[in-house]
Amino acid sequence: MAPLLLGLLVLLGIWVLLRARAPGPRWPPGPRPLPLVGNLHLLWAARQEHALMELAERYGPMFTVHLGGQKTVVLAGYEAVREALVGTGRQLADRPPIAIFQLIQGGRGVFFSSGEPWKAARQLTVRALHSLGVGRGPVAGKILQELSCLLGRLHQYGGRPFPLALLGWAPSNATFALLFGQRFDYQDPVFVSLLGLIDEVMVLLGTPQLQLFNMYPWLGALLQLHRPVLRKIEEVRAILRALLAARRGSWPGGGPVCSYMDALIQRGQGRDPDGLFAEDDVVACVLDMVMAGTETSSATLQWAALLMGRHPSVQGRVQEELDRVLGPGRPPRPEDQRSLPYTNAVLHEVQRFITLLPHVPRCTAADTRLRGYLLPKGTPVVPLLNSVLLDKTQWETPRQFNPGHFLDAHGRFVKREAFLPFSAGRRVCVGESLARTELFLLFTGLLQSFRLRPPPGLRPEDLDTEPTPAFTMRPPAQALCAVPRLQGR
Repeated sequence: MAPLLLGLLVLLGIWVLLRARAPGPRWPPGPRPLPLVGNLHLLWAARQEHALMELAERYGPMFTVHLGGQKTVVLAGYEAVREALVGTGRQLADRPPIAIFQLIQGGRGVFFSSGEPWKAARQLTVRALHSLGVGRGPVAGKILQELSCLLGRLHQYGGRPFPLALLGWAPSNATFALLFGQRFDYQDPVFVSLLGLIDEVMVLLGTPQLQLFNMYPWLGALLQLHRPVLRKIEEVRAILRALLAARRGSWPGGGPVCSYMDALIQRGQGRDPDGLFAEDDVVACVLDMVMAGTETSSATLQWAALLMGRHPSVQGRVQEELDRVLGPGRPPRPEDQRSLPYTNAVLHEVQRFITLLPHVPRCTAADTRLRGYLLPKGTPVVPLLNSVLLDKTQWETPRQFNPGHFLDAHGRFVKREAFLPFSAGRRVCVGESLARTELFLLFTGLLQSFRLRPPPGLRPEDLDTEPTPAFTMRPPAQALCAVPRLQGR
């Protein structure tokens, strides 16, 4: 008995020594929290990304805020964000458990999953998009088909005002063709329903009610704040399940993969010992790609058109370059980007200027040292992408729309390291190549054919460029005129 007791005492002593030597968490500075609300009183009055940038001016590029009772580390500016996203590798590759997305996806899918489910879903998605020809000829052909349909629809307006949101139909349908293996007529009830539901969900996700639910899930559940968005998500899921069932019925299991759904079906029918591609996982992956793929490309093309209406001299210079390089009849090709430096600079500046998705949180997958601080496993970390795209140490005129940010003194396109609208590191946007191709082909084709102008009675400076908060920073709903060009196709 005595030797056993002595051994236990020795083990206890070793454990105490190790605990004493183990470094505890070391948090960055930040504002003092209030009971229950933390620092929410500093973030609620204004757009959150602006409030966080103001706190960065006071506390530096790495600081701590309390979102309710949750300690969260915020990174601001190019140097801090890049060091974290690129330099930490797997340590900052997880997502924190955000309440509403936990309810929607249950830890599945491509974007808000972590660990092995995320790795498997991402690897399959990357391989599938590559095999389907994203960034190359096959997908470019689908996008040009949508461009033709979009131009035909705009011609029907005869230069009269059209709703800006109409421009989102073409990139959305190009994405649907890739995901589902079929495009839709613009009047198709499934197409109309999907676009309407995506719009409603994205607006709901950006409301203060949903932010409150994410901070205090127990209170949000009591007040039923999450019910409206869950109802809409279920409607989207019902459409996706019907499309998935139809695809299974029409696609031979051993045939060529012609869509993202085909790749998921094939993987689910094959060897899946960990059960990562069961029915619910497949639907979750498609749901993520549908929501993110349509929203980002659609909103960016709308912003690009709106900014051309707001800056007619920039639009005119783009059209001069297009007429000189492509001529009036030839549709654009992905490889034309190298020959269109000013157009390429304008598209990059649109994405920099609008900061479509200011921040999406990460989470430490292990105890992580970052810029002299020790963050425990599970710490939410918010890389402020808007602080990178507006960093005054990286951009000459960060608050102005200035395509010169991406041009050298000789008018050649210049790649900028601080251009991170798609994030960076292991969580870089999986659909970046698709989004770039869609935006380039649709934007250049649109400006080949039309001059974009404000509606009658408005000046260019009257166009509203104050973002409408949703899950992304959308352009406000308004109208433009697309006046056919004599030089256009």
